[in-house]
Amino acid sequence: MHHADAGVGPARVDATGWGWRHAGRRRAALDGLDLRIHAGERVLLLGPSGSGKSTLLHALAGVLGGDDEGEQWGELRVDGRPPADARGRAGLVLQDPDSQVILARVGDDVAFGCENLGVPRDETWRRVTDALDAVGLDLPLDHPTSRLSGGQKQRLALAGAIAMRPGLLLLDEPTANLDPAGVAEVREAVGRVLERTGSTLVVVEHRVDVWLDLVDRVVILGGDGRLIADGTPDEVLTARRTELAAAGVWVPGVPLEVPMTTDAAPGASDPILSARDLSIGRPRTPVLHSGLDLELPAASSSVLTGPNGAGKSTLALTLGGLLPPRAGAVVAAPGLARGLGDAPIRWRSRDLLTRIGTVFQEPEHQFVASTVRHELAVGPRALDLPEHEVDARTDEVMHRLRLDHLAAANPFTLSGGEARRLSVGAALATRPDVVILDEPTFGQDRLGWVELVRLLHELVAGGTTLLSVTHDLAFRDALGTHRIELSALRPAGSMP
Repeated sequence: MHHADAGVGPARVDATGWGWRHAGRRRAALDGLDLRIHAGERVLLLGPSGSGKSTLLHALAGVLGGDDEGEQWGELRVDGRPPADARGRAGLVLQDPDSQVILARVGDDVAFGCENLGVPRDETWRRVTDALDAVGLDLPLDHPTSRLSGGQKQRLALAGAIAMRPGLLLLDEPTANLDPAGVAEVREAVGRVLERTGSTLVVVEHRVDVWLDLVDRVVILGGDGRLIADGTPDEVLTARRTELAAAGVWVPGVPLEVPMTTDAAPGASDPILSARDLSIGRPRTPVLHSGLDLELPAASSSVLTGPNGAGKSTLALTLGGLLPPRAGAVVAAPGLARGLGDAPIRWRSRDLLTRIGTVFQEPEHQFVASTVRHELAVGPRALDLPEHEVDARTDEVMHRLRLDHLAAANPFTLSGGEARRLSVGAALATRPDVVILDEPTFGQDRLGWVELVRLLHELVAGGTTLLSVTHDLAFRDALGTHRIELSALRPAGSMP
């Protein structure tokens, strides 16, 4: 049984010439990695999108996949054993809070990993209680997981990982989808866990500020999947700040070279899309908000903010004509409707392509093609554009969003940042009048972030109307000409 090996102290990691290549990809995700992480070290793993950070974490957790998913070479060891033979020594927490909730009740969810490791029942429930206490999640064991905020769900995932008593705690952008309060919750919870357990930590993040005072070492991978820097935070981030920023690493204190205001085009005060006394909610669930009134001015950039669980994504999908209003109406201006009637929910998918393009929070939910190039061509082809125009639009979007080298790659093998750029590009390829983006910058390295913000500025200057759901304060400052705070829209007496 694996549980006999759990809880024997912090783990060590050794990589010697290690590399991995996804099946069907020409370029390796990681290649020639030589890395030793001593027991109890706290490592911040940085690098541009696609440099192999998540691949390394999945490999260390023993969940990278078999020969049918890719090939590996060299040696990777956790406590001297292949990671797949050391299950239970590593606990992995991912970036999407919702994807990690497995069971309906808090206690059962935390117990899940222990049960899979064969930990005896009494010991499992002792660990569940200890883990919930360690992450500061003071809730009854039968509390519904469906009623947790994003920050609470990430602390739940962290509790599930540490209940297995791993010697190696692996965090893959655990705060990427969280509001500021949730970020603070998770950061504090990780600090408490490390103080209690002394576990070895490897945390992947693009934004480093959150973790800088918790780690004692920074390791940076380059775009070619090779190690380019390794040392103390001060040595790495101070001595090589300019070089690292140019490579796409988020280095604190290096200014972002993007316009920080959006000049509205003439006539931008006229709304192109409006909500009138709108109630929103998913099908067969309670109404989240009612009595919402808001307007998206034409040729402007608006940002929609608010705490996790407030209903921002639900509102965005309703405005985009993809979810029916529970009451009230979403109204399109005549120039947007162009003869179709003013209710976007009644428009066909083909009609939406050139009118309202929506990018979901989870990029993979939108992918339908087998290569990046084909994915970008789906929308233009659905519009029956000539093939030379389809190619021109595809090439332009690939170039602007730094996807050229991935043209033949399967969308489902992309890194989180690459997948996000692809989903945004697929929406932009049909050149809709209104673009709705749900967390457009999550998983983006510095170069991808800057290029995306510049591109969106150009779109708005050219007459596109933009609505972005975001927790990214820098993005809000760069593109938030009009700001909508969802919690502030809630009328008195409505549901929380």
